[in-house]
Amino acid sequence: MAKEKMQIGELAERAGVTPRTIRYYESLNLLGPCEREGKGFRYYSEQEFVRLKKIETFKQLGLSLEEIAGVIDLYFAEASGIQGKQKVLEILRRHLAETESKLGDLQRFRQEILANIERMEHWIAEAQQKQA
Repeated sequence: MAKEKMQIGELAERAGVTPRTIRYYESLNLLGPCEREGKGFRYYSEQEFVRLKKIETFKQLGLSLEEIAGVIDLYFAEASGIQGKQKVLEILRRHLAETESKLGDLQRFRQEILANIERMEHWIAEAQQKQA
């Protein structure tokens, strides 16, 4: 059973990240402690754990932290998370278009390299014939 409140180290261990990562996410407003007590100790609830796991899921999908910032609140705004899923789908489609464009560029570059290899092999073969 999950604790009602966790300190940053407990949350980090449970989520498989470092406390530094949690503080960094807080600085980007991706995550926040549910409360601070005493001498400024951060305390987190199960909600922050779930949010942290969602951030990690988005990262595995290839979203940047900036993109995650644009979608994460949508996931928690409604129970179904449909708006968040639609936004993620939009981002993934954009990533696909960018990837396909890069692949086209790489294919063109590959063809240039092959043509240059062929030219170099031809020049070397001609030079070798002249020496023979």
